[in-house]
Amino acid sequence: MRRTDMNSPNLATDTADEDDGLMIRLQEGDRQAFPVLVNKYQQSLLNFFYSNTRDRQLSEDLTQDTLLKVYDQAWDYIPSRRFRGWMFRVARNLLIDSVRRRTNDALVQAVWGQPDETPLLDTLSADEGDSPVQTADRSELTRAVDALLPSLPEEQLLTFTLHHFAGLSLPEVAEILESSVATTKSRLRLAREKLREELEARGFTE
Repeated sequence: MRRTDMNSPNLATDTADEDDGLMIRLQEGDRQAFPVLVNKYQQSLLNFFYSNTRDRQLSEDLTQDTLLKVYDQAWDYIPSRRFRGWMFRVARNLLIDSVRRRTNDALVQAVWGQPDETPLLDTLSADEGDSPVQTADRSELTRAVDALLPSLPEEQLLTFTLHHFAGLSLPEVAEILESSVATTKSRLRLAREKLREELEARGFTE
């Protein structure tokens, strides 16, 4: 099953307006707004962190830290329909700080998440009614992607995971990574091409 298309203009606008409304309520002292934000974004944050760390406990800790920072820094947020970008920038900074504390590498292994839009990677998403053979093939493909994602350069990996695993639009990813949309598109294209080429070299075909 595909993730909801957050790039749809109407849905994106409605979501942005809802997020701003919740942040305004939070700024006004309405503590009931925070659990709504938590329920809305907790899983997306968890997916993003896990795809970049493969550490469930660390991902849960970073998700909690991000949400707490959102709460603590609520007054710093200026309602401008850009809450998701603001929140995931907080998440990205926490991820990088955490990884730098644990290792000299910029990122560690990445795996798992929502399906890519390319036909080959679409098969990573299970559909109801799949046969046992199809399920086994998908598991094998998932393991192959597991092995390949860590080879992506840091910025390509962050771009890929933010866009496909966290469901952010390319302009939002560009804002979080402090790059242009054109550069973000290029990084995403390069990441896809490398994954596709490596998968095909391992015998996976669309």
